[in-house]
Amino acid sequence: MILTPAPSDFAIVTPINPAVLGTILARHDAEDDTWLVIGDVAGDLYLRLLSPLAIGRPAVLLPMDDAAELRLDVALRFFRRQRGQRVGLLPRALQLTPLQRTRQMLLLLAFDIHEAGGTTRDIAIAVNRSWQAALPAVEWRNTAARRHAERLLLDARNRVSGGYLDFLRGR
Repeated sequence: MILTPAPSDFAIVTPINPAVLGTILARHDAEDDTWLVIGDVAGDLYLRLLSPLAIGRPAVLLPMDDAAELRLDVALRFFRRQRGQRVGLLPRALQLTPLQRTRQMLLLLAFDIHEAGGTTRDIAIAVNRSWQAALPAVEWRNTAARRHAERLLLDARNRVSGGYLDFLRGR
C-alpha cells in the first residue's frame, strides 16, 4: 500500500501509530521513499511511504489499475488495523494455497542457490532429486531432475524481476 502526505486542507488526519499496526519486520530507507513490512497474524502489511510526512498525515494513494479493487481492500484492512479493530484473513486473491506456497519456497530456494554460484545440479539436490543429480553428465542432460531445476530457475528469475506482481492480479 502506498502512503503519501494528505493535502494540508484536510484538517483532521490521524497519524500512523506503528505500535497498533504490529511489529516492524523489515524497513528499507531509500532516497525518495521508505518501505516497511509490518507483521501480523492476519497477514503482513507492506507499506511504501512516499515522504516522511506520510507518517503524520497519511493518505492512501490508490492507482486505478487492474488491481484497484484489491488495493482498496488492503487499504480498508490498513484502516481497520490503524483503528485497533480486528482484521480478517487476507483477500482471497492474496492467499496462497499450500501447493502455491511450496512452489514459491522452491523458487526462492532455486534463485538463492543460483545467486550463490550453484548449478542446476545443486538445485536438483536441494529439491530432493539428488539421485539423478549424481548421474554422469551425459545421463544428467536428459533427466527430469535437470529439466525441473531449469524450470524452477526460469520461474524464479521471472518472479524476482517483477513476476511477483501477478499475485496482486490474482494469478
